[in-house]
Amino acid sequence: MMTIGFATQADIPELCGLLDLLFTQEAEFQPDRDAQQRGLAAIVGNPAVGHILVARQDDETVGMVNLLYTVSTALGGKVAVLEDMVIAPQVRRQGVGKQLLAAAVGHARGQGCLRITLLTDTNNQAAQALYRRLGFAASGMLPMRLMLPLK
Repeated sequence: MMTIGFATQADIPELCGLLDLLFTQEAEFQPDRDAQQRGLAAIVGNPAVGHILVARQDDETVGMVNLLYTVSTALGGKVAVLEDMVIAPQVRRQGVGKQLLAAAVGHARGQGCLRITLLTDTNNQAAQALYRRLGFAASGMLPMRLMLPLK
């Protein structure tokens, strides 16, 4: 049986394992356990920043997704950025991703968010198909990044 709930500090080691999987398949990122632990702790420790939803099956964490909050001046209210959606390989194509993403959308609505934005690798057709099935659409906006390394 699968359940979906919020991550706690105790979940961080397992979540780092899922992020290792994600960052080895993404084009722009590499696993960095220290950075992952800091980032996860910052989210879990401050609900104003966001929430991490986790999927558990038989007491094993098999999926996660982050919702991070900001304010859109275009919409005049709270919006969410969906990041780090990852499902463990052994449960992929079993509906876990669909349930987790639907829970994240429902939670964002409950938080009063007016929009959810996400990024996905251009070659990750399976993820894009899942997002489209749940109502996400490609944007005409082009994502750009400026990395600001810590000094």
